[in-house]
Amino acid sequence: MPRAHALIDDLFAAVPADGPRTLVEDAQGGIRYWPGFLPSNLTAEWFDELKDAVAWEAQRRPMYDRIVDVPRLVASYRFEDAGVPAPPTEGARRLREHLREPFNAVGLNFYRDGNDSVAPHGDKLHMLQQGHPIALVSLGSPRRMTIRDNASRKAVHVDLEPGSLLVMSHASQLTHEHGIPKTREAVGPRISLAYRVRPPRNARG
Repeated sequence: MPRAHALIDDLFAAVPADGPRTLVEDAQGGIRYWPGFLPSNLTAEWFDELKDAVAWEAQRRPMYDRIVDVPRLVASYRFEDAGVPAPPTEGARRLREHLREPFNAVGLNFYRDGNDSVAPHGDKLHMLQQGHPIALVSLGSPRRMTIRDNASRKAVHVDLEPGSLLVMSHASQLTHEHGIPKTREAVGPRISLAYRVRPPRNARG
């Protein structure tokens, strides 16, 4: 029997035709990966549209004794608001049907080249509805994600292909960190769409 939170040794084995590749196991579904969730023509169409349609924001944040640039461009939307570009809305519909989850928000990241990255982290649980997963759709060029077990520090790496879907359980945010490291390899631009179930705006805490 596989132990809870066990990591699959061979991430690059053939994907079962009827299901995802399991990267991490837990009682809420763990971390699962579907390489071909979206067809290639739709993936390219959405990337081209979002690259120009989204009001990308260059953020800065404090780090120790200085202010640094966030190494990627970002944007976020609630689906209850006006002005959400069509691809995230259509993506939410497909994910609600596929995962049966009531996603109501999306955060977008634009990785322009190998210098853009996101540090290892777990999502802030107070900003998520308890028990609901995070679903990450990738567009553009592939980028490698590192997923690290907080207890053992063992890591697995998965190349997030264009059109792929990565689903991380709520529980996995307590046991694992995930990040997109910088790379010196020649990589093209990538857009990620992270779908979440956020608490209502008037919720306390």
